[in-house]
Amino acid sequence: MQSFEIDKTDLLRVKTALEGDDAELQDVLKEYHSSEIAILFEKLPQEAKERIINLLSTEIATEVISEMDEEAHPEELLIGLHPERRTEIVEEMDYDVATDIISQLDEEDQQEILEDLDHEDATSIRALLNYDEDTAGGLMNSQVICVNINLDKKEALDEIIRQSEEMEEFYTIYVVDDAKILQGIVSIKDIIKARGEAKVRGLVQTDYVYVKADLDQEEVAKLISQYNLTTIPVVDDNMKLLGRITVDDIIDVMEAENTEDILKISGVSEDEELSGNWQDAVKSRLPWLIVNLGTAFLAASVIRHFSDVEEQLPIIVAYMSIISGMGGNAATQALAVTVRRISLSDLTDRQTYTTVIKEVSVGMINGGANGLIVLLFAIFYDKNPMLGLVLFLAMTGNLLIAGLTGAGIPLILKRVGIDPAVASSIIITTFTDCIGFLLPLWLASQLLL
Repeated sequence: MQSFEIDKTDLLRVKTALEGDDAELQDVLKEYHSSEIAILFEKLPQEAKERIINLLSTEIATEVISEMDEEAHPEELLIGLHPERRTEIVEEMDYDVATDIISQLDEEDQQEILEDLDHEDATSIRALLNYDEDTAGGLMNSQVICVNINLDKKEALDEIIRQSEEMEEFYTIYVVDDAKILQGIVSIKDIIKARGEAKVRGLVQTDYVYVKADLDQEEVAKLISQYNLTTIPVVDDNMKLLGRITVDDIIDVMEAENTEDILKISGVSEDEELSGNWQDAVKSRLPWLIVNLGTAFLAASVIRHFSDVEEQLPIIVAYMSIISGMGGNAATQALAVTVRRISLSDLTDRQTYTTVIKEVSVGMINGGANGLIVLLFAIFYDKNPMLGLVLFLAMTGNLLIAGLTGAGIPLILKRVGIDPAVASSIIITTFTDCIGFLLPLWLASQLLL
């Protein structure tokens, strides 16, 4: 299936159908996949969304709400529905999806929804609500297929068939003892191929990967990626099976984490919604811009200190912006690579040292190459070899500093417990701006004046 993007024609068709009767609207909706309707919902008013949800089958309506982006606020749509319709939809959802949506509501609305649910569903969702949303417990689905280790082949197959009626898909069968303690995993293929008298105990794989409920979701994503898993069990401290996390849940996590890191590096708060209004954007970005303004004043003070150099050698001002800008670009490259390495794994002391040395070496080589170009330009265009030497040394020095700070600052921040994606950019910009101005001005004062 090709990816769907909002088209004015599609939006106009749906809006036109909304002006007609229910039969006409249903005919138009049949042409769209549930995920496509969820995307269209981002451009429709609340009343239109509620009308559409009430016209769709429970299964399709559940898929639409489940597919809605968090910033489209599916919880507001859910709480606005008639209690009976809302209950039908929530009970059709996977527990982890229902929990994610319900958790966005205030406690009173949460209780209103949960009180109308089947006792088993309400109990399962309440249990999941107790976990931090950024942990394995908050990410997991408590609906799992598990069999007792003491069962034989026929009994295990009967149990799998019974439990699978409540699940759309499953990848792994979990094996537990009488106390629900996880003993291992077994594939449906191994059970089917086993001899008639075979016991689950003889089929179980005890070498498996699992996570504790309080593990951070990023660490869960790393494990699933590292071991190429489709699903991973979640257990408590006593190894009691709590639920499972599937690879599709991890894809959402990785997208969210990558978006968060990109926003942080850019000096934008993770709390700012990508589709939010201008007031939220100003509130999120203005504090960082004010901090950046303060660092800009620091860089400007360097220029003020060497005002006599600028008066006697005005040409140096034009080259200063080049050297400073190149340093900023080089530092951003080193920062991006380093933050990515940090996000993928915890670096050892040796890996940290190697990372910094690599970026310093790259900065010095790139600085020398770019400095040589500027040197030749100053010789042939400005007819001033000494100016070229000053610019060569300044360019090489600033890109070396860019590599050092681009790699070193995020590693230091990580070591002291500060998120490197948040503060690194402004600190590094301050270094490259100040050094980018200081080196050419100071060298010019020593070698040219």
